[in-house]
Amino acid sequence: MTTTIIEANENHIEAVAPLFDHYRIFYKQESDEQAAKKFLLERIQKNESIVFVAFIGEVAVGFTQLYTSFSSVSLQAVFILNDLYVKPTSRGKGVGEALLNRAKELCRERNYKGLALETGVKNPAQQLYEKLGWEKDTDCFHYFWTSK
Repeated sequence: MTTTIIEANENHIEAVAPLFDHYRIFYKQESDEQAAKKFLLERIQKNESIVFVAFIGEVAVGFTQLYTSFSSVSLQAVFILNDLYVKPTSRGKGVGEALLNRAKELCRERNYKGLALETGVKNPAQQLYEKLGWEKDTDCFHYFWTSK
């Protein structure tokens, strides 16, 4: 079967939320599918993110979530590819690649500078990112301040 990628709207929350919940579990968060639904619904309703969902047949098997940011230096908009998840049973079937390529297409359609992402040091998806043209930034450090 082929993979179909669609942009999620409010009607797709039920299909995406379990994937989003598993994505969060992968990153050592507690399962909370209701909170996942609420979070996704708010992002979509407020036009704060774009979520692409991958379907094989009628089954949602993966998603990616993009947020818009800006580069002050280049004076251009960029997408932050914040989330990417594919069900373990659907990995190795081109689903992740299809989602990443759809994100690249949207970037070109909107004439954005590019896509940024960060991932865990041990995440095996790095091979896929590099295969599809992402370049590892070795010139900068990543810092984060937590308010709590």
